[in-house]
Amino acid sequence: MLSLNRRTMREAIFDHFNNVLMLVICFVTLYPIWYVVVNSLNDGNDAMRGGIYWWPRMFSLDSYHAVFQNDGIMLAMGVTIAKTLVGTVIHVLFTAMVAYAFSRKELIGRKVYMMLGTVTLFFSGGLIPTYLLIRDLNLLDSFWVYIIPAMFSFFDLIIFLAFFREIPEGLEEAAKLDGANDFKIFYQIIIPVSMPVIATIALFHGVYQWNDYFTGMIYINKSELQPIQTYLYRVVAQSSSNQMMNAAAGNVSKSVSSQTIKLATMVITTLPIVLAYPFLQKYFVKGFMIGSIKG
Repeated sequence: MLSLNRRTMREAIFDHFNNVLMLVICFVTLYPIWYVVVNSLNDGNDAMRGGIYWWPRMFSLDSYHAVFQNDGIMLAMGVTIAKTLVGTVIHVLFTAMVAYAFSRKELIGRKVYMMLGTVTLFFSGGLIPTYLLIRDLNLLDSFWVYIIPAMFSFFDLIIFLAFFREIPEGLEEAAKLDGANDFKIFYQIIIPVSMPVIATIALFHGVYQWNDYFTGMIYINKSELQPIQTYLYRVVAQSSSNQMMNAAAGNVSKSVSSQTIKLATMVITTLPIVLAYPFLQKYFVKGFMIGSIKG
């Protein structure tokens, strides 16, 4: 009985320790986000004094007004939205098609393709060969440089493959008896029953497309084709926020600073992904469980 009480006390102490540890981790993770939001909602000149940690001292939306009144930022936001939507749809469909072919036992050379694909998970050609390839494909300063190189991912193929292998073969056999070909089976049977894994891959690639700044920085020189993340990177790196303040209309520039405009831009670029994640979370969790349980 005494041993049982000691075990129970140890478990209670361990549980309390875990709870405190998780609260500390959550605070350390979430507070920087809260700090950015709070300072972006404060008057710019007042924010320069510092000391704002929990709540705006002088609430102001002028920094957000300055961001939305800047044509460069809005154009970059449009490029980001377009490449995220187009790139995600094409990536999901193309990777799913390749994964469906890999899931067929009758595919000739499947083991060789799997071996070659696995190598690409650990090794790449490097930046210079990739740049030369993009140049030779005439993708420099082109919107399609965001789409074509990212059409396929072998890592995502593995996730698709694990799901497709769990689909009962009877579904395809019944469809073939009804005269359906492989394309009809894929689009009318495989795709509808694969929504959990499709949502998972869409979330993976959508977040990648939205956050990608490197592609625009390396392969794009035209300002009208730069995504918002590349624009924000150059604002932070080159401290060019004064250009945005000059573009603001009226008296907006009198109550903003380069720091608050940077923070407001960060909030605007992060908000869409944060809002989209809760709607895809159930598919995201289910997609991660693919292949983990048999029977």
